Amino acid sequence: MKKTFFTALTAVVLLAGIQFSAFAQEEFKPYIPEKEMPDVVQCIPAPPEDPSTGFDYDILRYMWGKQQRKDSVRLAMAVRDAVWNMDTTLAILGVPFGMEISKTSTPAIYEVLTRGITTIENIRFRPKAHYFRIRPFAYFAEPSIFPQDDEWLATEGSYPSGHTIRAWACALLMAQINPEAAEAIFARAWQSGESRVISGCHWQSDVDASRPVAGIGYSRLQSSEEFQRDIFRAQQEFRRLKAAK
Repeated sequence: MKKTFFTALTAVVLLAGIQFSAFAQEEFKPYIPEKEMPDVVQCIPAPPEDPSTGFDYDILRYMWGKQQRKDSVRLAMAVRDAVWNMDTTLAILGVPFGMEISKTSTPAIYEVLTRGITTIENIRFRPKAHYFRIRPFAYFAEPSIFPQDDEWLATEGSYPSGHTIRAWACALLMAQINPEAAEAIFARAWQSGESRVISGCHWQSDVDASRPVAGIGYSRLQSSEEFQRDIFRAQQEFRRLKAAK
């Protein structure tokens, strides 16, 4: 059964054209240094204890995620959502945003999104280190959908989910630039969080905590005057390109 699953997964990845030696280093200057961002350990509750009713729900959702892998379309989405690459995130959410985003075609939008997302997602480091929660695949001694990365992933805390913070941060910023597309953007970002449960890399409670964590970072980001100048330029660029269409 496992052999069949991983053969199917390999086919999905090759068809999608995805490269995921996934955790390549990216350099985008944050608007606010990580040390000046809120310490969300002081803001959010600890993850559910084992045993507890909350942890029972996490286990149920882990089992749900394994069932979702049988859907090749949903599995392909989970694989693509896992690629830790800013351009991939912008391409995924650029579909509901309604515009292809790149450094050359949308420079102002690209600048504020990459720097804004980086600022927000850096908030994850302290809670991950503080709680150092075991990941689902490691807890059950089963492979995730990325067995080649499992050894490394097991050395990093599961709570909260960095991928979900990144997707939700991107959605918050995109909705600020294009409010008319907000519903579609957030719906896709929500699916990106569910992909982390399907992958076996995160518990549901990791994902659930990540959205308000992104909101906390987003709120702090609004205090940056440099960000406010850049988001205004991005909004102007969006309106100009939309009108040109």
